[in-house]
Amino acid sequence: MRAMVVNEIGRAAELIEVPVPRPVAGRTLVRVHACGLNFADLLMTEGKYQETPEPPFTLGMEISGVVKEADPAGGPAVGTRVAAYGGYGGLAEFGAFPTDRLVELPEGMSHEDAAALQIAYGTSHVALDHKARLMPGETLLVLGAAGGVGLTAVEIGKLMGARVIACARGADKLEAAKAAGADHLIDARTEDIRETVKALGGADVVYDPVGGEQFDAAFRALRPEGRMLVIGFASGTVPEVRANHMLVKNVDVLGFYWGGYLKFRPEVVTRSLAQLLAWHAEGRIKPHISNVLPLDRAAEGLALLRDRKSTGKVVITP
Repeated sequence: MRAMVVNEIGRAAELIEVPVPRPVAGRTLVRVHACGLNFADLLMTEGKYQETPEPPFTLGMEISGVVKEADPAGGPAVGTRVAAYGGYGGLAEFGAFPTDRLVELPEGMSHEDAAALQIAYGTSHVALDHKARLMPGETLLVLGAAGGVGLTAVEIGKLMGARVIACARGADKLEAAKAAGADHLIDARTEDIRETVKALGGADVVYDPVGGEQFDAAFRALRPEGRMLVIGFASGTVPEVRANHMLVKNVDVLGFYWGGYLKFRPEVVTRSLAQLLAWHAEGRIKPHISNVLPLDRAAEGLALLRDRKSTGKVVITP
C-alpha cells in the first residue's frame, strides 16, 4: 500500500510503498477513506511534537474509513463505517488503529466530515466546555480564528452562548470567521489586539493556538478572573507567563492537550464526541473543509498548513 512515511526526523515525509499492517489483539485494520491533516503532523516531521513516534512512521492523526479486518479480540465488524483518532498512521491506504478508539459513523455522515471533525471540534469543545467552563454571555477571544481549530472555537463558542471576537490575518480569513458566527473581527496584521479587545470590554476566555506576541497581547486584554487557554504555538514561539501578572490580574492560564485526555480521562473525550455527533446530526455544526486532496498530493496539503494558506481543515482521501 502507499503511505506518507517519515523515515528521518527533520526530513519531509515521503509517499512510498509499505506493507499493509496486520491487526493484532486491540487493533482493527481499516481501509482509510479520509484523513484530516493537523499542524501537529508538521511538528512530528521535525521531532517537536509531544508524542512523536520513533521513525519510520506514517503521518496522519485522525481518519475515517471502513473496517477491512476485525480485531481478533472483538470490536466493529468488517464493513462497518468508523472514525478513529490514532495519533499517527492515517495518511495511508490502510491502517491498524486501536479498537477502543473506533467510533461508528452516524448514517449520512460523510467520511470527509468525520475525518475533519474529531481533533478540531474535539479540541475546541473540551477546551471551552470542560476546561475553561465558558458560560453564556461571556466574551470569548479566538486567536488564529480561521485555522482548523480556530474556526471550530468560533462556532462552538457561539453555540455555547458566548460573544465571540475572532482574530485572524487578512480579510478573507476574517470573512470565514464571520461566517462561522463571530460577532467582532480583528485583523492581526493591521490592528492592535490588546487595545481593540479592551475597547470591546475585554475577554473572559482567550482561545490561543498561536502563541508568541498574540498571546502576550491577548493576556493583557483579559478581564479579572479571565481564563487563557493554551492550545498550541502555530507562531513557532512559546510564550512565557509571569506568575505575578496572573496573581495581580486574578486570571488563570490553562494548558490544554486534547490527546492527553485519552490517557487519563477518556470519558471526557467520549462525552464530548457524543455531543459533537449529535450537533452534526442536527445540522448545528459542519466541519469547515477548505481542501480535499488525493494521497499523492498529501505533501501539497501539508504545505498549505505550513504556509498558512488553508482556511479550515485540509483532508486527504486515500
